[in-house]
Amino acid sequence: MKQKKIAVLVGSLRKASLNLKVAKQLMRLAPENLELEIVNIGDLPLYNEDLEANTPTSWVDFRNTIREADGVLFVTPEYNRTTSPAIKNAIDVASRPWGKNVWNEKPGAVISVSMSALGGFGANHSIRQSAACLNVPMMQQPEAYIGNAHTLFDENDNLTSAETESFLKNFMVAYEKWVNRLTVA
Repeated sequence: MKQKKIAVLVGSLRKASLNLKVAKQLMRLAPENLELEIVNIGDLPLYNEDLEANTPTSWVDFRNTIREADGVLFVTPEYNRTTSPAIKNAIDVASRPWGKNVWNEKPGAVISVSMSALGGFGANHSIRQSAACLNVPMMQQPEAYIGNAHTLFDENDNLTSAETESFLKNFMVAYEKWVNRLTVA
């Protein structure tokens, strides 16, 4: 089976980001035929249509990376009941200019990560709302809200919860099936 390239967007830009720690666990636990790559979104200039006249190189590179991906996985924190500005900006950059949406038909999934017990419910659904407009078919089940994330890692960033590890592994198996169902072999 052909290996599928999955673009992973991590919405928290901190070095010690819990979202980044979870994304790395997803990479570790992913089935062999999924090649996950974390795509840097922190250096993308804020979307401004005026910049299309002299398109920033980072936008061109980012759009090409998403265009070449077989699927996309969003790992998002929750800021004020929505996703982070970094992910929202990445969504906007790759969906513009009008008529050139590179997200189109990419099998997607979202996992929200939070220190709160709610696990980023609002951010998760904010991404799903944008995905509907982008024509990104989102995996519906299992839903993934990782709450109390600050308690899940040791001082070396190792995942310490066997239950969470099992959940993340099952999430990735389900996502592999989703990607395979929606992409050509």
